[in-house]
Amino acid sequence: MTKNRKLFGITSIVIALAVGGILFLRSPANDIYEENGLKYISKVEGKDFLIYEDGKWQKNFLTGVNMGSAKPGYFPGELAITKEEYMRWFQYISDMNAEVIRVYTTLKPEFYDALYDFNRKAEKPLYLMQGVWVKEEDIAALNDAYANNDQIMNEFMKDAMNLVDIIHGNATLPAKPGFASGEYKSDVSEYVIGWILGIEWDPEFVDSTNQENPGRSDYSGRFLATEGASPFEAFLCEVGDNVLEYEASSYKMTRALSFTNWLTTDMLDHPNEPYEMEDFSVVNMEHIKPQKEYKSGLFASYHIYPYYPDFMNYQVDYGSYRDEEGNINTYEAYLKDLIARHTMPVLVAEFGVPASRGKAHENRFSGYNQGFIDEKQQGEILADLLQDISAEGYCGAIVFSWQDEWFKRTWNTVDFDVADRRPFWSNPQTNEQEFGLMAFDPGEKESICYVDGDVVDWSGDSPLYTWDGNSLYVKSDEKYLYILAKTKDYDFTRDTLYIPVDTIQGQGNAQAEGGQIALDSPADFLIQISGKEDSRILVDAYYDSFYYLYAEKLKMLEKHPEYSQKNSGIFNGINLCLSSEIHLPQTNETIPFSKYETGILRFGDANPGHEGYNSLTDFSVKDGNVEIRIAWQLLNVMDPSTKQIISDLYKNQSIEAETIKEIRLGAGIQKAQSSDLLSIGMKPYSWESWEMPTYHERLKPSYYILKDVFEEYND
Repeated sequence: MTKNRKLFGITSIVIALAVGGILFLRSPANDIYEENGLKYISKVEGKDFLIYEDGKWQKNFLTGVNMGSAKPGYFPGELAITKEEYMRWFQYISDMNAEVIRVYTTLKPEFYDALYDFNRKAEKPLYLMQGVWVKEEDIAALNDAYANNDQIMNEFMKDAMNLVDIIHGNATLPAKPGFASGEYKSDVSEYVIGWILGIEWDPEFVDSTNQENPGRSDYSGRFLATEGASPFEAFLCEVGDNVLEYEASSYKMTRALSFTNWLTTDMLDHPNEPYEMEDFSVVNMEHIKPQKEYKSGLFASYHIYPYYPDFMNYQVDYGSYRDEEGNINTYEAYLKDLIARHTMPVLVAEFGVPASRGKAHENRFSGYNQGFIDEKQQGEILADLLQDISAEGYCGAIVFSWQDEWFKRTWNTVDFDVADRRPFWSNPQTNEQEFGLMAFDPGEKESICYVDGDVVDWSGDSPLYTWDGNSLYVKSDEKYLYILAKTKDYDFTRDTLYIPVDTIQGQGNAQAEGGQIALDSPADFLIQISGKEDSRILVDAYYDSFYYLYAEKLKMLEKHPEYSQKNSGIFNGINLCLSSEIHLPQTNETIPFSKYETGILRFGDANPGHEGYNSLTDFSVKDGNVEIRIAWQLLNVMDPSTKQIISDLYKNQSIEAETIKEIRLGAGIQKAQSSDLLSIGMKPYSWESWEMPTYHERLKPSYYILKDVFEEYND
């Protein structure tokens, strides 16, 4: 669609003198429709979402990005993103041919100032879907939307009404730790096309609200009313109506409205879902109806991912559904099922896949997994999902997310890091950190090293360890430990390069490979580079945090008593959990505990400037030079910024952190078919701790793929 706006008349033009000529600024309130004393720029018709542009209502398939409030070194509640950064990001997003930004909560004035300034000068504006957050700590404490004299509802409405004032440039919020504050002067109301209120609702919260308030299922207000609603849906209806009423009475304006929802609380039945709470409660927007006076209308919003919940893998009818290309497509099957139950427009307000090294869920049919996806694959998958969403008649799709988020956690890695230090380093094992189209890479302007086989990155470095005419180099940053082995007669296709790593004192294996390798210092990890398909990092069985958590603590895996013995000589593969054992209620199947070996090392080119770039690359070999990068968490490092690692698991009987001064590394080459004892010496390596990380922005290949895709949808 075209976003060029015409400027009519002398009074609708603001002229600013600028270097090089005259700059024409967009007039505010240029394209706002008015009827019966109320203004609005967005409305719904049937299942379509319309925006008032160029003096007429235009049907739109909305494309855009979700934007969080954090950057490296900060938690989201610190709201540390600057106006300058917002302005730059808005330009990137506009250049990507996206038209919508969705935010989840109240942001500081710099965000709205930047949006106003950008749109006043832009050839086409960026529209905003504004969210209103609900405090999860209140939900956990009260578990009832109406408890404590409607505390949650009142806070919800208060925050929403503050946002009404904010988007009209008419608010001052007092300073409060963890919340936005300041003076809001920029009127961006003409760019806000919709409200998306709330969060992904906890099914227990929904059910408890319904059970505790059987007499509160009906609500009728000026703009919204219930019809066959539950008490929880009536709670949403009342909040939405009050928001609309406040804006109408205060500013003579309304806009389209929705509530956040997700598959866990959809209105569909999922009889083969193994986890009861994933199909326990229902939030159905069809039970909230617009009153005659409300012309903007309601739309439904869902967060829909291809790998979660588990019914995406096991729902019987979805598993037999084939798309036009003949592929089993459970995502499209769900989309078709969901939209058929709606009379209003439906927006996929979140969809995405993370370009991370670590993985947490799989789609067993498509491979569109939660993690272990290359940045180019990320873009291709997003394009496929977008096509499914559009083909099924949805009114739009908003990608999660614009930027990577270092502060995030994931269920299968959360036990292995330090919670209050997450924003200060980048953990590619935690997939939630790498959903973004824009990466934050370590280094102020570029990374300290790119693993591509070109050793120019190491030209100023001195070797840590030398042996038999070979040399080993080591350095590190906020994301990886980098290793370079310069070898003179290493045959990558036949020989094996071993690099032992000693991280924790008082434990480790003094030998490996059944006694064929003797180590100068007992090693906690062993890197082996043995061709493109059989290279990996191994962990001393005594220091295997995956085994310790799932076998010793949670008792989900078979126990191996020998693993609890120091210096056993046993090295295990490094694994991540994908699922505990589950039982499918409809088909009466038991699916065993699921894991995958995340310690397998992938050969490739990790230089983003190269045509063959693959973001999942762990090592590269060229002209006898072996370049490796190891994600910190693969070495049981819980926080590299303070040099904290996992302590002695069996001594502490838990996963705890301890601080170290250094690690030790060495290297040796086992020639093909040799039976000689390989002795490897080891030398210490240390790095400087840090309080604030360095980083620079980088647009991923997925950004450029979506740029082309979005252009097609917006023509």
